[in-house]
Amino acid sequence: MTKGRPPIRPGATGSAYVKIVEVGPRDGLQNEKQVVATAVKVDLINRLSDTGIPVVEATSFVSPKWVPQMADASQVLTQIHRAPRVSYPVLTPNVKGFHAALAAGAREVAIFGAASESFSLKNINCSIEESLARFQAVMDEAHTHNIPVRGYVSCVLGCPYEGRVTPDAVARVAQKLFDMGCYEISLGDTIGVGTPVSMREMLKATTQVVPVQRLAVHCHDTYGRALANIYEALQHGVRVVDSSVAGLGGCPYAKGATGNVATEDVVDMLDKLGYITNVDLPKLVKVGQFISAHLSRPNGSKLGQQAPSKL
Repeated sequence: MTKGRPPIRPGATGSAYVKIVEVGPRDGLQNEKQVVATAVKVDLINRLSDTGIPVVEATSFVSPKWVPQMADASQVLTQIHRAPRVSYPVLTPNVKGFHAALAAGAREVAIFGAASESFSLKNINCSIEESLARFQAVMDEAHTHNIPVRGYVSCVLGCPYEGRVTPDAVARVAQKLFDMGCYEISLGDTIGVGTPVSMREMLKATTQVVPVQRLAVHCHDTYGRALANIYEALQHGVRVVDSSVAGLGGCPYAKGATGNVATEDVVDMLDKLGYITNVDLPKLVKVGQFISAHLSRPNGSKLGQQAPSKL
């Protein structure tokens, strides 16, 4: 632990190290209205790799008809500089996407399910059970090629169509993804309606069926509660946090939603709590300022909005 840092809050569970999973280049940019040039995406990923972040989600191998922002997935993955000790997972919702990712040099992939039946139908045009069947085919291919797979569960704390999602519903989907062979399950508050109380109840149920060491949280900051929800997850032993540099992205289901919690703000909070991320925060802030300027949009990070002298 760095000299001068306060001790971890009494009662905090487990290791002091928290793994940051940067999702800006994929989850962030695919929600931006403008299509970002391939060279800029590559530059963004390379800059993020240089900050000490251990995982940078690079892109998504999905149909360009539905997600035109990710149409250059193969080019991005083949052009980035792969830094030592950094992994670059990509989203592959089906076998076709998996094979395209593999051809482009993917060494880790991710699949994306939901805890809400309505959201699954609206988002990927199939039921939860049908989506799991599709994912099993991806898992089988990944196993054949010795490719690790990460699983995502959307709407773990609320759904734009159904409202409240029960903790048991989240636990069921998370357990199925874990049983399929996903090495890690990311629990996403997709519309940012969660509170520390709902986070606590959801984690109580989910950790009964999936080891907490295999869980991550993915919080959106729609109502400004993402950091509080992440803090609550830390107290339950979660040590993996998804976030997006400069708060890239948005939530299409809630008007005015700010979308992903900013990586800068997450790392800053963790640092002040005494956790270890091995992320160079000043470098990370500069990356957020770089991409915000390129997109001509306000920096979604509270820390990134401060004068450099205050960092």
